[in-house]
Amino acid sequence: MKGYRTGFLLAVIGNIALAAILVGVWWHYRAPEPAVNAGPNVMAPAIAQGSTEGSTSAAAVMPDAPMTPVQISTQRLQSIGVKTAAVARKPVEDEIRTTGNVAVDESRLAYVQVRYSGYIQKVFVDATYQYVKKGQPLCTVYSPDLVATEREYLVAKQSQDQVTYSTVPEVKSSAAALLDAAIERLKQWGVPQTEITRLDATGQVAQEFTIESPVAGYVTERNALPSVAVQPEMRLYTIADLSTVWVQAQAFQGDLGRIKIGGPATLTVDTFPGRTFRGRVDFIYPQVDMDTRTAKVRVVFPNPGLELKPGMFVNVSLKIPMGQQLVIPASGVLQSGTREIAFVDRRDGYIEPREVQVGARVGDDFVVLSGLKAGELIVTSANFLIDSESQLQAALGSMAPPAAAGATSATNAPQLGVEFESEPSPPRKGSNVFRVKLADASGAPVPDADVSAIFFMPAMPTMGMAAMHASVNLGDKGKGLYEGPGNLESGGTWQVTILARKNGQVIASKQFSVNASGGM
Repeated sequence: MKGYRTGFLLAVIGNIALAAILVGVWWHYRAPEPAVNAGPNVMAPAIAQGSTEGSTSAAAVMPDAPMTPVQISTQRLQSIGVKTAAVARKPVEDEIRTTGNVAVDESRLAYVQVRYSGYIQKVFVDATYQYVKKGQPLCTVYSPDLVATEREYLVAKQSQDQVTYSTVPEVKSSAAALLDAAIERLKQWGVPQTEITRLDATGQVAQEFTIESPVAGYVTERNALPSVAVQPEMRLYTIADLSTVWVQAQAFQGDLGRIKIGGPATLTVDTFPGRTFRGRVDFIYPQVDMDTRTAKVRVVFPNPGLELKPGMFVNVSLKIPMGQQLVIPASGVLQSGTREIAFVDRRDGYIEPREVQVGARVGDDFVVLSGLKAGELIVTSANFLIDSESQLQAALGSMAPPAAAGATSATNAPQLGVEFESEPSPPRKGSNVFRVKLADASGAPVPDADVSAIFFMPAMPTMGMAAMHASVNLGDKGKGLYEGPGNLESGGTWQVTILARKNGQVIASKQFSVNASGGM
């Protein structure tokens, strides 16, 4: 009996084990179905991340909000400070302001050298930066070669005088050739004609030869010292004529295309307050500094009073004539996302937003390339307010159902009393309850109307925010009271429009702003 019980228990345990195995096999083949359902949960973080990236990308390429012409009363235009200016065509001159340094005009540098060897005897100009006049003596030089050549000249001249009456032609020609050779050698050595004239008049050889300044200016280099040996390659003096100076101005590479050779320029310097020096662009250096991304522009300035001195730091203004151009005040252009908008005043409070294309900014104006005509009036102040109004009207136009043919417009609708409140008050970001009460001119409630509250917040491209709007339909609660729930996506200032219709016609319209609590 005991063996029978043991066998029975083993059979039961075996059946249970077999059943467990069968259930495991069945569950294994059933598992793919819930796994498919669980797939989205497993991949949820990745999907959420992709969604976030998609929204970021959408914000980056956020389209500009649509706009529409608006009609604003004269009183409201005055209250928000709207000003206008005319689009005009006039001569335009651009200006590039930069800095530079005064430098010596290299074309007016003079180098004092002699073409013979010798020794310096006397030095009259013995300091650098000393001012000298043209023809002023600088130093004297004794040259044995030059003394010998002058003696040869005197001998040749005397020989020619002696053979003047000779009947032998060869004698005369030989004496003339010797004299011409001596004169030519003196000229090649740079002896001036005044020295040859003196030699003819006196018949005396000069022991010292005076070196004179070829120009008027400042001595910037001096190597002439007493008893120093002189060779033809030696530079005795360097003299700079500062009646004209160069200014090496720095111009950014983006401005180089506008700078023209010969264009006018002005210069101011703190040393002479109120003084303006006028010059011209002479040369644009063909190299851009890789560190500063600037190129040197050489500007030439007359300097008759020698007031501009090499090394001075100065302010330079390069004038760029642009001819006759169509211009508008810079304050009349609204940068809206990827567009440039100007608001055209069509009179009687009718303002039309118009996309324009502007070019370079010239002072306080923009050059207009397209979109406007001369004589049109544009708004130059309160542009953002008009922009918001235009976007609001465009949004309302896209959300409002089409009115029946012959329907009365809101501006011609009877004046009904419209009272608005919210719960909580003020409204908040998220869920709210909005209520509107309608009453006629006598204060009687207006029932059986279709009332909607339209909330609109203009786009803010600089913050990457698209325009937001919400439309709430309010149900009739009786006695002129209309109520309905609504959700606001963000805190901040919302523009609200209450529209009431009855029998397909607008019977009331009211616009105002509310400040919702909560973050953006």
